[in-house]
Amino acid sequence: MAVMRSVFYVPSNNEKMVGKAPTIACDVLTLDLEDSVPPAEKPRGREMIQKYLKADREKQAAPSLYVRVNNWETQMTNDDLEAIVYPGLDGVCLAKCGDAENVKRLDWKLEELEQRRGMEVGSVAIQLLIETAKGVMNAYPAACASPRVNSLIFGAVDFTKDMRVTLTSEGQEQLYARFHTAVAARAAGCVAIDCPYVAFQDEEGYKRSTQEGRQMGYEGRMLIHPGQIGPSHEIYTPSAEDVEWAEGIKQVFEEEGIAKGAAAVTYKGKMVDTPVYENALQILRTMEEIRAAEAKS
Repeated sequence: MAVMRSVFYVPSNNEKMVGKAPTIACDVLTLDLEDSVPPAEKPRGREMIQKYLKADREKQAAPSLYVRVNNWETQMTNDDLEAIVYPGLDGVCLAKCGDAENVKRLDWKLEELEQRRGMEVGSVAIQLLIETAKGVMNAYPAACASPRVNSLIFGAVDFTKDMRVTLTSEGQEQLYARFHTAVAARAAGCVAIDCPYVAFQDEEGYKRSTQEGRQMGYEGRMLIHPGQIGPSHEIYTPSAEDVEWAEGIKQVFEEEGIAKGAAAVTYKGKMVDTPVYENALQILRTMEEIRAAEAKS
């Protein structure tokens, strides 16, 4: 699965911030064409992304480059895609995804552009922003609507607006949708990416919230400040102790269990059966994926 511990957003019309974008050491750099860009600035944002793909993509520290496009209801999505789907683009994030039809339409358009521009068909991935009540209820079928979909982001700000409630740092008003989006992502075989933590100066609150999300099944977070990248990587990367435990479980279960036909073994005074062994393997696979992604950056 894709490594997306940190998904960092940059307004595409802000020349200063786009100029600094290649130096940002996140996992996924996202140039934004949606909410952070005023309507009158959308054309400039598209032009800036085209220039970035030609001049700065190869210098980028982040392994992956995505662009967030406006949702279909705005009637701007087609213009966004025509402007930004070129070699060097790894994925498109669809804002305010409401249902599977939104995704099928995007998949069709991406294939048409890839063919027209000599790109490998299927090379541009799809990421879905789940940030409305309708989007939450349709998250799983939307995630399954195209093999391009590799991740779902829960968007708390727009979700609370849609629900007509107040966004809080404690996040009680987000719990159902936050859990639901993570479960939908896992069921569809996608990466679950947590919502932004808007109180970016509250480092302890950010860490606490991110650890809570990790326990919900999230494997990365949408970020709005560079200071959040380091803590995000630390929380979403298995600790040295976890890796050591996983390696020990793997060795003991394979040598004492699988090789001898036993369904359970003992490791450090605790019983280890197949689910525990498979959990250990997942930790080791995650570390392999992270090391591979960091080697590209």
